[in-house]
Amino acid sequence: MTPDIAALTARVSVLENERLVSACMHRYMRLCDDLNVDTDLQPLLELFTSDAVWEGEGDYYRKKLGQHIGVVAIGDMFARYTRPPAHFRFNLHVLGNEVIHVADNTAQGQWVLVQPSDFTSGLSHLNAAQINADFKCHNGHWRISHFRTRNLFSRAMSTPWQQGESVPVPPATTAKEFTHE
Repeated sequence: MTPDIAALTARVSVLENERLVSACMHRYMRLCDDLNVDTDLQPLLELFTSDAVWEGEGDYYRKKLGQHIGVVAIGDMFARYTRPPAHFRFNLHVLGNEVIHVADNTAQGQWVLVQPSDFTSGLSHLNAAQINADFKCHNGHWRISHFRTRNLFSRAMSTPWQQGESVPVPPATTAKEFTHE
């Protein structure tokens, strides 16, 4: 059986584009990890199309996060997290359960997000969300055209995530303990 080169090329292109879409979303989350008073929002906003929509879905996130249409409005929303005093002391976006579908110059992706956060107010929080996003490719660059987040759970934590304590590590062993006689 001889492989059809055109079909293989198309399949490789889809796989490459799926990886680029994934990289775009992971870059977005990494930049959101570091939102503080010194954050330059330009790299974050470059991940969106000019007419992008960013919105919270479901009763809880719709009220809490709202809908922002256009990259300027999205930038204004993110700017709230960069004004003094700093909002986050620690923030981490962990993505899992990735599913991406690419069709020509558009793509759709789904992720589950787990986000532990410590705030400068002294509060700590853990939440999980369903992320659904649409993407468009222009000149070889994938950008977010519609970002949607829906709360799965949200919980205040009684202990900060970042306490400065050392990581527990078992005591050292010697090579003698591993010999088999």
